[in-house]
Amino acid sequence: MSMDKHIRRGHTITFGLLIIFGIIELSLTSWLVSRFNLNHNYSSISERDRVRFVLFCSVWTVVLGLLYAGLFLYSATGSALTSIMSHGIFFLFTWIMWTAAAAAITEMLGGGLNCSNQREFVYCSQLNAVEAFAWIEWILTTFALIFILIRGIQAARRGDGYGGGLVTV
Repeated sequence: MSMDKHIRRGHTITFGLLIIFGIIELSLTSWLVSRFNLNHNYSSISERDRVRFVLFCSVWTVVLGLLYAGLFLYSATGSALTSIMSHGIFFLFTWIMWTAAAAAITEMLGGGLNCSNQREFVYCSQLNAVEAFAWIEWILTTFALIFILIRGIQAARRGDGYGGGLVTV
């Protein structure tokens, strides 16, 4: 039984979720960066830089996610950019960046903040939301990376190699 139909649907859903949550994260972090730049009210340089890194990860995910989703919808089987290897490289880099971003924000906040008892962070609720959406992006990229690895093993056993497409027809 061919999995192509399910892969096409799952690819669209996965990239759609990555892009939607990436846009939410992009909105949160760009607002925080603009506030930090305007008011200089970050608690430390580390807070400012970590939020900027999450902003970079959001831009990376949204822009390249849109590119990969568009290319897959246009030509799922006929392009090197829609190959298993290309997806694997993209998701590996994206996973590494989201791991670093989510861990950095979590470490900075000590695992999350109770906004009613803390006075250190000016934008407590927004930072909690940044942490939550960073972990959501990490979870999505983790599942996608695992799927790409499984699909790559299947393609290698089939004889297509890693340069083959995610779908066959």
